[in-house]
Amino acid sequence: MKSSIVRKAQFNAAHRLFIKDKTDQENLEIFGKCAYPNYHGHNYELHVKLSGEIDSETGFVYDIAKLRAIIDEEIIENYDHRNLNLDTEDFKNIIPTVENIAVVIYNRLRKKIENQFEIQIKLYETPRNYTIYPDQNTFL
Repeated sequence: MKSSIVRKAQFNAAHRLFIKDKTDQENLEIFGKCAYPNYHGHNYELHVKLSGEIDSETGFVYDIAKLRAIIDEEIIENYDHRNLNLDTEDFKNIIPTVENIAVVIYNRLRKKIENQFEIQIKLYETPRNYTIYPDQNTFL
């Protein structure tokens, strides 16, 4: 029987949205306040959804404690209280938009979680702005 579990986590991080080859004015026109030169921060809320078959022996889709440990090691330890542009290798050449952050998180988790499990990321940048990756129109 197929089912899903969701683990929620939070991290606080700063970033700046800008294109290196553009002037500050051009970046402001594209990204608005998010392009200010001195960075800004968010309290990100991460939801990681895993889908798969329920194990008949354990009753688990996936061990939630194991999922928590993977999220802590791969995401929280690398992004919490960091400047994503300056402090992480993941965003040296990628603009850390909420969409790109979700894709990077997905790729980090995909390396640690067996392929038999579907992974979906829902990442809130603010209480009103979030992204879903991959978007399968199934995540509430």
